[in-house]
Amino acid sequence: MIRETKFLISRKPYAVDLSSFRRTERQPGNTWAWYTVNAVWFRGRKTEPVACIGDLHTLIDDPEPADARQFLERYTDGRYGGDCHGRWDGTSYWGNVTLEQQEQHLAILRPMLANYPALPDGYDGWWTFQPPR
Repeated sequence: MIRETKFLISRKPYAVDLSSFRRTERQPGNTWAWYTVNAVWFRGRKTEPVACIGDLHTLIDDPEPADARQFLERYTDGRYGGDCHGRWDGTSYWGNVTLEQQEQHLAILRPMLANYPALPDGYDGWWTFQPPR
């Protein structure tokens, strides 16, 4: 991924919580592991965007990324995008989560959509997948 200085919804950008970077799984003897970072993003059209919350995760070979930025720079396969856990369109919420998690999501998604396309507090962006060469 690369960090863009300008928000363009057509580039499908993500804002990430750099402090949420974590290794989520590694089998003994493997030279790779799964890594994850929490993310938020907008989808839809400029006139009717929705705000999404979830995570970005992928396999990374050794050496282990030192931090979230290194993880994102080495995350090159954007075919599947982010895993969405919740979505807010301004009138309704979608998500297969507990009521407590829904309230946590909406505390981020409501102001995010209301301030479109500004970055939400605590998130770094905008990160996009590089186009195929």
